[in-house]
Formats: sequence, structure tokens, C-alpha cells
Amino acid sequence: MAPDRCLEQSATTVVSMGKSELKKRIRRFNGRFRLDFSDDYLNGVNADRLRHILMAAMINARVRN
Repeated sequence: MAPDRCLEQSATTVVSMGKSELKKRIRRFNGRFRLDFSDDYLNGVNADRLRHILMAAMINARVRN
């Protein structure tokens, strides 16, 4: 799949997620690096912030050197 199309598909998926699903995906993120957010932090931020965190992690995990 073309990179732009793949990114668009990922963004569409992330936008459709609710807060509980976003928190679950962030906690279970399996990329080149580990996301380490406390439950208190994840519970305290809104869904838009969680979407931003997850999308940034997904984009960064795709970057190839």
C-alpha cells in the first residue's frame, strides 16, 4: 500500500476510536519504542490528545532510516 494511503487509513481508524480503545492501544503499542504513560495521565487527558499521541507514535514507528 502506498505510504500516503496507509497513513490516511491509520488516521481514519484512530479518529473512529473511543477513549477506552485509544488508551488500550497506547498501553499495548508495539513499535520501535515503548510508550510509558501512567494510567492517571491517560485518564486525565481528552480523546483528541490520546489520538494525537497514538498517531504520532504510529507515524514515528513507520519512519525508516
